[in-house]
Amino acid sequence: MDSIDAVQAALSRQNYVCGRALATVTFLALRLGRPLFLEGEAGTGKTEIAKAIAAALGRRLIRLQCYEGLDAASAVYEWNFAAQMVAIRKAEATGETPPDLFSDEFLIARPLLEAMRPQEGGAPVLLIDEIDRTDAPFEAFLLEALSDFQVTIPETGTVTAPEPPIVVLTSNRTREVHDALKRRCLYHWVDYPTHDREMEILAARAPEAAEDLSREVVAFVQKLRTEDLFKKPGVAETIDWAKCLLALDMIELSPEVISDTLGALLKYQDDIQKLQGSEAKRILDEVRAEVA
Repeated sequence: MDSIDAVQAALSRQNYVCGRALATVTFLALRLGRPLFLEGEAGTGKTEIAKAIAAALGRRLIRLQCYEGLDAASAVYEWNFAAQMVAIRKAEATGETPPDLFSDEFLIARPLLEAMRPQEGGAPVLLIDEIDRTDAPFEAFLLEALSDFQVTIPETGTVTAPEPPIVVLTSNRTREVHDALKRRCLYHWVDYPTHDREMEILAARAPEAAEDLSREVVAFVQKLRTEDLFKKPGVAETIDWAKCLLALDMIELSPEVISDTLGALLKYQDDIQKLQGSEAKRILDEVRAEVA
């Protein structure tokens, strides 16, 4: 990927459609070896770009799914206590000297440690997904890990990556991530796509959908994002909804089929309730008038 156009083309071959701005920051992250920090609403394709980069480069994808209470030990390594106890019992039974209990034989590598190890085919893509779900102590730990690309195991020492992994961090902005972590990354806000961009995405991810149906689906979702909803549908929901409509052999939208399939598009009952009945018909009528 020696140019921005090459990045766009490589991602496109993985069915990931992105704009020039996102392709530019991705190119710079790859060229400069800097972590890529992607922030935006859920379902806008932040996680998918890490998968697309890994597939395009032929690299292994290592994913660290963040959650509340995640600590450094859970993200880096743990010892296989069961295997250690078996080794001790076996040594006692045979009278042999027990093996080194703190060696690689008993070490279980978690995503961060795995990403620091040499990989066949080159450095892996490390996806640190939904970093906003963790807390401040884990962010502080990541500062060292992402600055020096090394982690420390107290029993064995420091492991330094021979080649820094390609790091992609994502955040749904449920809370603000500390500036110190953001400063170590190249930042990009992943927004909802425009109508034309979403049509491209749908054509790539659901190519079996007829153009007329795709146009109605995208226009309806775009209109829905202007409504007062608790959670606006993302691109992922657009794709899921289109595939549901195809599974039902639908060739066009109707108020009845919209009401029956809203669970693929909206994930909160209050939002679904707003779209039941005449409200869905109103939006559909507006969409068809605009399309026409």
